[in-house]
Amino acid sequence: MALMKFLFPPSLFVTATSLASFTLMASSGLSELRGKNLEYSKFFNIGSKASDVEKSKLKLPSRIAMATLYTPAFLAGVSSFAIFPDENLRFLLLKSTISIHFFKRVLESCFLHKYSGEMGLDTMIVILSSYFISSALVIFNQHLTVGLPEPLIDLTNPGILLFSIGIIGNFYHHYLLSKLRSQGPNKEYKIPKGGLFGFVICPHYLFEVLVFWGFAYISQTLFSFAYAMGTTFYLLGRSSATRKWYLSKFEDFPMNVKAMIPFLF
Repeated sequence: MALMKFLFPPSLFVTATSLASFTLMASSGLSELRGKNLEYSKFFNIGSKASDVEKSKLKLPSRIAMATLYTPAFLAGVSSFAIFPDENLRFLLLKSTISIHFFKRVLESCFLHKYSGEMGLDTMIVILSSYFISSALVIFNQHLTVGLPEPLIDLTNPGILLFSIGIIGNFYHHYLLSKLRSQGPNKEYKIPKGGLFGFVICPHYLFEVLVFWGFAYISQTLFSFAYAMGTTFYLLGRSSATRKWYLSKFEDFPMNVKAMIPFLF
Protein backbone atom coordinates (compact mmCIF):
# COMPACT_ATOMS: atom_id res chain seq x y z
CA MET A 1 0.00 0.00 0.00
CA ALA A 2 1.55 3.30 -1.14
CA LEU A 3 0.31 5.22 1.92
CA MET A 4 2.44 3.07 4.23
CA LYS A 5 5.58 4.59 2.70
CA PHE A 6 4.63 7.79 4.53
CA LEU A 7 3.51 6.27 7.86
CA PHE A 8 4.83 4.46 10.87
CA PRO A 9 3.31 0.95 10.96
CA PRO A 10 0.03 1.32 12.89
CA SER A 11 -0.99 -0.94 15.75
CA LEU A 12 -4.58 -2.06 16.36
CA PHE A 13 -4.98 0.74 18.93
CA VAL A 14 -3.72 3.37 16.50
CA THR A 15 -5.98 2.06 13.72
CA ALA A 16 -9.05 2.02 15.98
CA THR A 17 -8.49 5.54 17.34
CA SER A 18 -7.77 6.81 13.83
CA LEU A 19 -11.03 5.41 12.48
CA ALA A 20 -12.99 6.84 15.42
CA SER A 21 -11.40 10.28 15.06
CA PHE A 22 -12.01 10.52 11.33
CA THR A 23 -15.60 9.27 11.62
CA LEU A 24 -16.53 11.75 14.35
CA MET A 25 -14.94 14.74 12.62
CA ALA A 26 -16.28 13.88 9.17
CA SER A 27 -19.77 13.33 10.62
CA SER A 28 -19.59 16.75 12.26
CA GLY A 29 -18.67 18.28 8.90
CA LEU A 30 -21.63 16.55 7.25
CA SER A 31 -23.91 17.89 9.99
CA GLU A 32 -22.66 21.41 9.28
CA LEU A 33 -23.42 20.94 5.57
CA ARG A 34 -26.94 19.81 6.45
CA GLY A 35 -27.56 22.88 8.59
CA LYS A 36 -27.13 21.28 12.01
CA ASN A 37 -24.45 23.65 13.22
CA LEU A 38 -22.49 23.71 16.43
CA GLU A 39 -23.91 26.75 18.22
CA TYR A 40 -21.04 29.18 18.58
CA SER A 41 -19.98 32.39 16.86
CA LYS A 42 -22.58 33.53 14.29
CA PHE A 43 -24.49 30.26 14.69
CA PHE A 44 -25.24 30.76 18.38
CA ASN A 45 -28.97 30.21 19.04
CA ILE A 46 -29.84 29.76 15.36
CA GLY A 47 -32.96 27.65 15.22
CA SER A 48 -33.66 28.06 18.94
CA LYS A 49 -36.83 29.61 20.27
CA ALA A 50 -36.39 32.70 22.42
CA SER A 51 -38.15 30.97 25.32
CA ASP A 52 -35.74 28.03 25.10
CA VAL A 53 -32.77 30.38 25.12
CA GLU A 54 -34.06 32.17 28.20
CA LYS A 55 -34.55 28.87 30.02
CA SER A 56 -31.00 27.78 29.27
CA LYS A 57 -28.80 29.43 31.89
CA LEU A 58 -25.68 27.45 31.11
CA LYS A 59 -24.01 30.05 28.90
CA LEU A 60 -20.65 31.79 29.04
CA PRO A 61 -19.36 34.98 27.41
CA SER A 62 -17.77 33.95 24.12
CA ARG A 63 -14.31 35.26 25.03
CA ILE A 64 -14.15 33.18 28.21
CA ALA A 65 -15.58 30.10 26.51
CA MET A 66 -13.25 30.26 23.52
CA ALA A 67 -10.13 30.79 25.64
CA THR A 68 -11.20 27.95 27.94
CA LEU A 69 -11.86 25.41 25.20
CA TYR A 70 -8.35 25.76 23.73
CA THR A 71 -6.52 25.65 27.08
CA PRO A 72 -6.60 21.87 27.78
CA ALA A 73 -5.15 21.08 24.33
CA PHE A 74 -2.39 23.63 25.00
CA LEU A 75 -1.72 22.02 28.39
CA ALA A 76 -1.61 18.58 26.75
CA GLY A 77 1.14 19.86 24.48
CA VAL A 78 3.11 21.54 27.25
CA SER A 79 2.79 18.66 29.72
CA SER A 80 4.03 16.20 27.09
CA PHE A 81 7.50 17.72 27.43
CA ALA A 82 7.58 16.44 31.02
CA ILE A 83 5.72 13.18 30.38
CA PHE A 84 7.87 12.19 27.39
CA PRO A 85 11.14 14.09 27.96
CA ASP A 86 13.65 11.98 26.05
CA GLU A 87 12.16 11.44 22.62
CA ASN A 88 13.57 12.19 19.15
CA LEU A 89 13.57 15.39 17.07
CA ARG A 90 10.33 14.48 15.28
CA PHE A 91 8.53 14.13 18.61
CA LEU A 92 10.04 17.39 19.88
CA LEU A 93 8.79 19.21 16.78
CA LEU A 94 5.32 17.70 17.15
CA LYS A 95 5.01 18.67 20.82
CA SER A 96 6.29 22.16 20.05
CA THR A 97 3.95 22.83 17.13
CA ILE A 98 0.88 21.59 19.02
CA SER A 99 1.78 23.78 22.02
CA ILE A 100 2.45 26.82 19.83
CA HIS A 101 -0.79 26.47 17.87
CA PHE A 102 -3.10 26.17 20.85
CA PHE A 103 -1.25 28.82 22.86
CA LYS A 104 -1.75 31.15 19.89
CA ARG A 105 -5.48 30.34 19.89
CA VAL A 106 -5.74 31.08 23.61
CA LEU A 107 -3.98 34.43 23.15
CA GLU A 108 -6.15 35.33 20.14
CA SER A 109 -9.29 34.50 22.09
CA CYS A 110 -8.17 36.66 25.00
CA PHE A 111 -6.73 39.66 23.18
CA LEU A 112 -7.44 39.70 19.43
CA HIS A 113 -10.95 38.55 18.56
CA LYS A 114 -13.98 40.80 18.99
CA TYR A 115 -16.95 38.96 20.46
CA SER A 116 -20.57 40.02 20.77
CA GLY A 117 -22.37 36.91 22.02
CA GLU A 118 -22.26 33.88 24.24
CA MET A 119 -21.55 30.17 23.95
CA GLY A 120 -23.50 27.37 25.54
CA LEU A 121 -21.59 25.38 28.13
CA ASP A 122 -22.54 22.15 26.36
CA THR A 123 -21.05 23.36 23.07
CA MET A 124 -17.89 24.50 24.82
CA ILE A 125 -17.46 21.10 26.45
CA VAL A 126 -17.92 19.28 23.13
CA ILE A 127 -15.25 21.37 21.36
CA LEU A 128 -12.92 21.38 24.38
CA SER A 129 -13.11 17.58 24.64
CA SER A 130 -12.48 17.13 20.93
CA TYR A 131 -9.37 19.33 20.89
CA PHE A 132 -7.97 17.91 24.13
CA ILE A 133 -8.55 14.22 23.42
CA SER A 134 -7.34 14.50 19.83
CA SER A 135 -4.19 16.42 20.79
CA ALA A 136 -3.42 13.97 23.60
CA LEU A 137 -3.90 11.03 21.21
CA VAL A 138 -1.68 12.60 18.54
CA ILE A 139 1.06 12.87 21.18
CA PHE A 140 0.49 9.44 22.71
CA ASN A 141 0.35 7.71 19.34
CA GLN A 142 3.65 9.39 18.49
CA HIS A 143 5.11 7.93 21.68
CA LEU A 144 4.04 4.48 20.46
CA THR A 145 6.32 4.88 17.41
CA VAL A 146 9.46 4.84 19.56
CA GLY A 147 11.59 1.93 18.39
CA LEU A 148 9.66 1.44 15.16
CA PRO A 149 11.36 1.82 11.76
CA GLU A 150 11.12 5.29 10.26
CA PRO A 151 8.78 5.79 7.26
CA LEU A 152 10.48 5.32 3.90
CA ILE A 153 9.65 8.92 2.94
CA ASP A 154 10.39 11.61 5.53
CA LEU A 155 7.80 14.42 5.56
CA THR A 156 9.21 16.34 8.53
CA ASN A 157 10.51 19.35 6.58
CA PRO A 158 7.34 19.72 4.44
CA GLY A 159 5.40 19.45 7.70
CA ILE A 160 7.33 22.34 9.26
CA LEU A 161 6.68 24.39 6.12
CA LEU A 162 2.95 23.62 6.12
CA PHE A 163 2.67 24.43 9.82
CA SER A 164 4.54 27.73 9.39
CA ILE A 165 2.42 28.86 6.43
CA GLY A 166 -0.73 27.74 8.20
CA ILE A 167 -0.15 29.46 11.53
CA ILE A 168 0.96 32.75 9.92
CA GLY A 169 -1.93 32.78 7.44
CA ASN A 170 -4.42 31.83 10.14
CA PHE A 171 -3.26 34.65 12.42
CA TYR A 172 -3.24 37.21 9.60
CA HIS A 173 -6.83 36.48 8.60
CA HIS A 174 -7.95 36.42 12.23
CA TYR A 175 -6.36 39.89 12.50
CA LEU A 176 -8.31 41.08 9.45
CA LEU A 177 -11.53 39.73 10.94
CA SER A 178 -10.86 41.49 14.24
CA LYS A 179 -10.46 44.85 12.45
CA LEU A 180 -13.93 44.50 10.92
CA ARG A 181 -15.76 44.53 14.23
CA SER A 182 -16.45 47.91 15.81
CA GLN A 183 -15.75 48.69 19.43
CA GLY A 184 -18.59 48.85 21.94
CA PRO A 185 -21.75 46.76 22.34
CA ASN A 186 -22.82 46.79 18.66
CA LYS A 187 -20.19 44.64 17.00
CA GLU A 188 -22.06 44.11 13.76
CA TYR A 189 -20.96 41.63 11.10
CA LYS A 190 -19.55 42.87 7.79
CA ILE A 191 -18.33 41.14 4.65
CA PRO A 192 -14.60 40.51 5.24
CA LYS A 193 -12.07 42.00 2.85
CA GLY A 194 -8.31 41.74 2.34
CA GLY A 195 -5.98 38.75 2.14
CA LEU A 196 -7.72 35.74 0.65
CA PHE A 197 -11.19 37.00 1.63
CA GLY A 198 -11.65 38.04 -1.99
CA PHE A 199 -11.52 34.36 -2.94
CA VAL A 200 -13.02 32.49 0.05
CA ILE A 201 -15.13 33.52 3.02
CA CYS A 202 -13.11 31.34 5.44
CA PRO A 203 -9.41 31.62 4.60
CA HIS A 204 -8.66 31.30 8.32
CA TYR A 205 -10.13 27.78 8.13
CA LEU A 206 -8.02 27.01 5.06
CA PHE A 207 -4.85 27.97 6.91
CA GLU A 208 -5.97 26.11 10.04
CA VAL A 209 -6.28 23.00 7.89
CA LEU A 210 -2.66 23.55 6.81
CA VAL A 211 -1.66 23.67 10.48
CA PHE A 212 -3.23 20.26 11.12
CA TRP A 213 -1.65 18.80 7.99
CA GLY A 214 1.62 20.20 9.31
CA PHE A 215 1.06 18.13 12.47
CA ALA A 216 0.34 15.09 10.29
CA TYR A 217 3.43 15.46 8.14
CA ILE A 218 5.69 15.97 11.15
CA SER A 219 4.11 13.06 13.01
CA GLN A 220 3.57 10.59 10.16
CA THR A 221 1.25 8.38 12.21
CA LEU A 222 -2.04 7.03 10.91
CA PHE A 223 -3.87 8.87 13.69
CA SER A 224 -2.40 12.27 12.82
CA PHE A 225 -3.35 11.78 9.15
CA ALA A 226 -6.89 10.69 10.10
CA TYR A 227 -7.24 13.67 12.44
CA ALA A 228 -6.04 16.09 9.76
CA MET A 229 -8.41 14.59 7.20
CA GLY A 230 -11.33 14.67 9.64
CA THR A 231 -10.57 18.29 10.54
CA THR A 232 -10.50 19.13 6.83
CA PHE A 233 -13.95 17.60 6.34
CA TYR A 234 -15.34 19.41 9.39
CA LEU A 235 -14.02 22.82 8.35
CA LEU A 236 -15.23 22.31 4.78
CA GLY A 237 -18.71 21.78 6.20
CA ARG A 238 -18.43 24.70 8.62
CA SER A 239 -17.12 27.04 5.90
CA SER A 240 -19.98 26.04 3.58
CA ALA A 241 -22.48 26.84 6.35
CA THR A 242 -20.71 30.17 6.94
CA ARG A 243 -20.96 31.08 3.25
CA LYS A 244 -24.70 30.28 3.29
CA TRP A 245 -25.05 32.50 6.37
CA TYR A 246 -23.36 35.44 4.61
CA LEU A 247 -25.54 34.90 1.54
CA SER A 248 -28.63 35.08 3.73
CA LYS A 249 -27.51 38.25 5.52
CA PHE A 250 -25.96 40.33 2.73
CA GLU A 251 -27.63 40.95 -0.63
CA ASP A 252 -24.35 42.25 -2.06
CA PHE A 253 -22.31 39.18 -1.07
CA PRO A 254 -20.03 38.39 -4.07
CA MET A 255 -21.12 35.10 -5.62
CA ASN A 256 -17.62 34.30 -6.88
CA VAL A 257 -16.32 34.03 -3.32
CA LYS A 258 -16.13 30.34 -2.37
CA ALA A 259 -16.34 28.78 1.07
CA MET A 260 -12.79 27.60 1.86
CA ILE A 261 -10.79 26.51 -1.20
CA PRO A 262 -10.21 29.26 -3.82
CA PHE A 263 -12.04 28.63 -7.14
CA LEU A 264 -13.14 25.13 -6.05
CA PHE A 265 -15.27 25.03 -2.88
